[in-house]
Amino acid sequence: MRTPSPLPQQLRHRPFTLARARSLGVTRRRLDASDVRRVVGPVFFHGPGEPDLRAVLECLVGLYPGIWASHLTAALLHEFWLPPRFRRPGDLHISRARKQPQVKLSGLVCHRPLVLDGEVSTLQGIPVSTPARTWLDLAGTLEHDALVVLGDQLVRLPRWGRELQFERWSTPGQMAELLTAHPNVPGTARARAALKDVRVGSDSPPETMLRLALVRSGLPEPELQVRLNPADRNSPEADLGYRRYRIAIQYDGEHHRTPAQQASDNRRDGYFDRARWRYFKLGREDLRTSFTRACQLIREAIVEAQGDAVPGLNA
Repeated sequence: MRTPSPLPQQLRHRPFTLARARSLGVTRRRLDASDVRRVVGPVFFHGPGEPDLRAVLECLVGLYPGIWASHLTAALLHEFWLPPRFRRPGDLHISRARKQPQVKLSGLVCHRPLVLDGEVSTLQGIPVSTPARTWLDLAGTLEHDALVVLGDQLVRLPRWGRELQFERWSTPGQMAELLTAHPNVPGTARARAALKDVRVGSDSPPETMLRLALVRSGLPEPELQVRLNPADRNSPEADLGYRRYRIAIQYDGEHHRTPAQQASDNRRDGYFDRARWRYFKLGREDLRTSFTRACQLIREAIVEAQGDAVPGLNA
C-alpha cells in the first residue's frame, strides 16, 4: 500500500476544514487516505484518537456563522456530569436562530430554539448555551435524578480558594424564571419537577444521589454541609447529616484517595468521633448499590438515637 504524502504541518493531528486543506494545496483524494477521517460535514481530522471538541466547534463556527453549541455538546463543554450513556462521543448538537437556515450535516443535530438575551454566552471563544439554558435543553433527554444532579451543580456555592470557579452558575429563583419564560420547550414540565428537588449545598453528583436515596427510603431530608459547630466557619463539616440525631454522613470520592486528603479526612472524622456523633463514611460501592445498605444503617441509627417514634420517619 502506498504511503500517503505528508500533510502540511498546519493540518496534522487536529481538525480542519475542506476549504483550509485546499488552500494549502491538499487534494480531495489525499483526504480519502487512511490517516484522515471526516468528523462532520466538511470538517476532517488527521491522526489517531478523538479530535478536540472545541477545535471541531471552532471549524463549524467559522463555516456557519450564528451557530452555538447546545444540549449535550454544551454540557460537555461546561464539563457537566452526565449519565454514562451520554458521555460517549456521538452526534454534535448545535443551535441556530430560527430566522437562519438549518444546518444539515451527517453527525450533526441542529436545533432552532427560541432563546432570550443572556442565554447564549462564550466559553474559550466558542458560542455556547449558558449552563442554566443547557440544563433546560437537556430536560427533554435526561431523567429526573440526572436533572436534579445537574440542578444541584448549577446552584452550588464554589469553595473559595479551592477551585477556579468564583460564582455559582445560577440560583433556584433564576432557574424558575427560566422555566416560566420557556413554557413550551420540550421537557419543561420535567425540569419543573426536578427543580423542586434541587438544593443548595451538594458538592458532587454522589452527594445528590445519596440525598435522593435517603428521602426515597422514607427518611427525613438531611441537612447539607453540616458543620460540627455552626457558629464557626472553620469547623469540620460533613457532606450530609441529621444534627438533631447527631448523625454525620460523608461520601468520599476518588479525590479522597491521595495521602494528603486522607490525612485531612482522618482529622475531620476524629472531630466528629470525639463529639460523639454517629459517623457514616460512604464510597463507590455504596453508590454502585444505590445506597440501599447505607439507608438501612442510617435508619437504624436514627431509631436508636430517638426511639421508634421519629418525626418524618416512615415505616
